Amino acid sequence: MIAAVILFAVTILSAAAVSSSPITLSLERAFPTNHGVELSYLKALDSVRHRRFLQSTSYVVNFPVKGSFDTSKAGLYFTKVNLGTPPREFYVQIDTGSDVLWVSCASCIGCPQTSGLQIQLNYFDPGSSSTSSFISCSDQRCKNGVQSSDSSCSSRNNQCTYIFQYGDGSGTSGYYVSDLMHFASISEESLLSNSSAPVVFGCSNQQSGDLTKSDRAIDGIFGFGQQGMSVISQLSSQGISPRVFSHCLKGDSNGGGLLVLGEIVEPNIIYSPLVPSQPHYNLNLLSISVSGQILPIDSAIFATSNNRGTIIDSGTTLAYIAEQAYNPFINAITAAIPQSVRTVLSRGNQCYLVTTSLDMFPQVSLNFAGGASLVLGPQDYLIKQNYIGDGSVWCIGFQKIPGQDVTILGDLVLKDKIFVYDLAGQRIGWANYDCSLSVNVSASTGSGRSEFVSAGEISGSTSLRDGSHELMKRRWVFALFMHITLICCFLFL
Repeated sequence: MIAAVILFAVTILSAAAVSSSPITLSLERAFPTNHGVELSYLKALDSVRHRRFLQSTSYVVNFPVKGSFDTSKAGLYFTKVNLGTPPREFYVQIDTGSDVLWVSCASCIGCPQTSGLQIQLNYFDPGSSSTSSFISCSDQRCKNGVQSSDSSCSSRNNQCTYIFQYGDGSGTSGYYVSDLMHFASISEESLLSNSSAPVVFGCSNQQSGDLTKSDRAIDGIFGFGQQGMSVISQLSSQGISPRVFSHCLKGDSNGGGLLVLGEIVEPNIIYSPLVPSQPHYNLNLLSISVSGQILPIDSAIFATSNNRGTIIDSGTTLAYIAEQAYNPFINAITAAIPQSVRTVLSRGNQCYLVTTSLDMFPQVSLNFAGGASLVLGPQDYLIKQNYIGDGSVWCIGFQKIPGQDVTILGDLVLKDKIFVYDLAGQRIGWANYDCSLSVNVSASTGSGRSEFVSAGEISGSTSLRDGSHELMKRRWVFALFMHITLICCFLFL
């Protein structure tokens, strides 16, 4: 509409400049005045227009990112969610390896009281939220969760419950509630606003293992899996956000980054198809190259099957490689560096004493189906451990899980890159990127709408109110400009 007004004004100004004769603009009705058009036809036209309205209701949802890959500071990336009425803030780990959002609840057993991450821990109390409700076993959302092993039912009280056990041995259990999630959304017109939508999430009343420790304690875990109980699936089914999300995790010591429900648009992004019908984000890893040479590893080792395959998981700090591929991988890197570099074994890990830069280390390429390669520099597979004299000890961050041929790509690999999880297109894309910069985000995927917004501007806003106020000021100035332009047009006439 704004473009049409601009074109109208420019056309009048151009015509007035070349001619002094009066300009007559004729208006014609789309339909005659004799009421000869069937009401059903007009209703059908309105219906088409309304569908266009509905198709434009999808928003880009932005979440702030905190934490870092640096294990001395955090060793994880987390974001903030606002739940309930009135809303309360909860810090939750960003985890693409699980489906469910859960937070610690009142009267939780084993939940930490303080956090070494310098954040205030909170507990969700369903009774203190006017919009909270429990999920019963008969609720269809609970039944869907049972099918994906994300929920179970207690016949004793007809309550939808869950028990999660994570790979590090930690665990949590609790029950499901439905309540409002409040978030920052931005529409195609770049209007920043407060939005909310009902979501089902877990209320944790018991935790164990590392989840009970205070050094890296958070309020819960934000699962970004693709099953029906995930928030990305719930918001997408409500038409709130597209069925795609993206992140860009900063790898420096300050950490942070970008996390949006939407598709980050960057020309260098390459995609590889997801392995269908898998509970995790599995990709087909075909081979590994070091310094351009494909390693002699049987590709069947990476094939997806029970306890095998390659998984993208932001909830994992390091990276893990199939056990049978571990030694060829380590040996190839060691063989590619100068013999003058001293090798060191530290707690079973292959390390190197480096007195210069890391430029001597080779480039590693993970080659996936679809011709997409994830190229890793030394910073993407090495971790600095300590210092010896004038040198630094760098260790290979890729580990192996004894007895398993699973490959897990965690934050060590994911950092300093854009990652796009296109659930609608069943593919994952990536590109190297400076995650301190803003990005363009589309509210649709593939060949859909091309209107973009800058997520960096959202992250830089001091508050939603300030961001909305600034955008409203810009619109007011633009409207004033157009008003003056049109007045000038008529003066020329």
